[in-house]
Amino acid sequence: MTDILEVIRDILWGWPVLLLILAAGLYFSYESCFFQLFHPVRWLRAAFGSGRERGSGRLRAITTALAGSIGTGNIVGVAAAITVGGPGAVFWMCASAVLGMMTVFGENYFAAVYRERGGTASGPLSYIERAGKIGGTLAGVYALGCTLSSLAMGNMVQVNALASACGDLGLPEGWVAAAAGVLVFFVARGGLKAAGRLAEKLVPVMTLLFFGASIAVLWVHRENLPGAVLSIFDSAFTLRAGAGGTAGMLIAMKAGVSRGVFTNEAGLGSSAFAYTDVKGHTPEEIGCMGIFQVFADTIIMCTVTGLCILCSCPPEQLDGAQLTFYAYRSALGELGGTAVSLCTALFALATVIAWCCYGREGLLYLTRGRGGSVYPIAAGLAAFFGCLMPLSEVFLIGDAMNGLMALPNVLALFWVMRAAGRGEFGKTGKSRALQTGPSMLK
Repeated sequence: MTDILEVIRDILWGWPVLLLILAAGLYFSYESCFFQLFHPVRWLRAAFGSGRERGSGRLRAITTALAGSIGTGNIVGVAAAITVGGPGAVFWMCASAVLGMMTVFGENYFAAVYRERGGTASGPLSYIERAGKIGGTLAGVYALGCTLSSLAMGNMVQVNALASACGDLGLPEGWVAAAAGVLVFFVARGGLKAAGRLAEKLVPVMTLLFFGASIAVLWVHRENLPGAVLSIFDSAFTLRAGAGGTAGMLIAMKAGVSRGVFTNEAGLGSSAFAYTDVKGHTPEEIGCMGIFQVFADTIIMCTVTGLCILCSCPPEQLDGAQLTFYAYRSALGELGGTAVSLCTALFALATVIAWCCYGREGLLYLTRGRGGSVYPIAAGLAAFFGCLMPLSEVFLIGDAMNGLMALPNVLALFWVMRAAGRGEFGKTGKSRALQTGPSMLK
């Protein structure tokens, strides 16, 4: 079974797809003169807003998007990347996130623009279906991929980590699987607004809890911090042969980019669903909110997790989630283990809530609005079996389904950007669209 899943994963989520995602980020970054690096004040201002946005849905949208991206990828995903690619994988996660900031900007921006132009489809589907003669086909593939990915990456991967965390707390696996299936069934019956209300309260709490525990771990292991940082850069560019004779840099790069996209979702278009109901903001501002989302998720959270793992100097026989649990328990004792287990469960729940909404939107698009009652049953079953399957197989399924989303989404992004006219972002040192606010689609 694992061999078959690996073949499917390599086809849908191999180097060609990952390089295509990176190319999209590089293209948007170049066209905006690397806006994400040189104008942080502007995208931070758009993300945090001011009093005039009260009632606009901005905070709810950002927390929903963060709920979908700040998931177990920030705990289990980082550990999995380090297991496969070594410390250098953390560097490549961040490098891909820098480019991914502008990819998510483009996804949010074009979704908002086409929505303003009277588009009926939600989120990224609004611009994907407009991508020329094959737009309808691309939108159909994307909707299918979104539905399947919500059941795999947004559900099975998350509840598998939740089950592991509950097991660490001493709860029986079978009961956890049954409870997760029932919980996800009821979550999936709600809508995006209900998910937003819950995420608005859950995301700040779980983020502060995890970040506080992480800072405590780094403080306890502060003597190892310089060596951990050095190992990240040293391993990221090493040319020593690794598995299969492949250069260590390539192994670290693939692991970092793959897990980076897994956690921040740049290239998948999913976060654009969360901003569907935002009012009173320009498409450029909504795009900037996406930049902040990737920054908070990967540059901050994943880097902190990676440093905690590396500073703890874990035994070589540990891998995956065991690395993270060891890091926090070694520094903070059983309290640290309980904290990271609780954070894992909360992160998983938040991601499942958001992705159930995304998957439901994809299925409604495929079935022309008639599949809403079927999705909760599928989501509940996926959660039940996700708790019981091996983590490696769950990750393979999740990666493969991500590819079904990424391919049509990135191709559509290139098409709509080209249709908007090359250079519309401007080459004057500031993005023309961000500086003056005119539509890129004239």
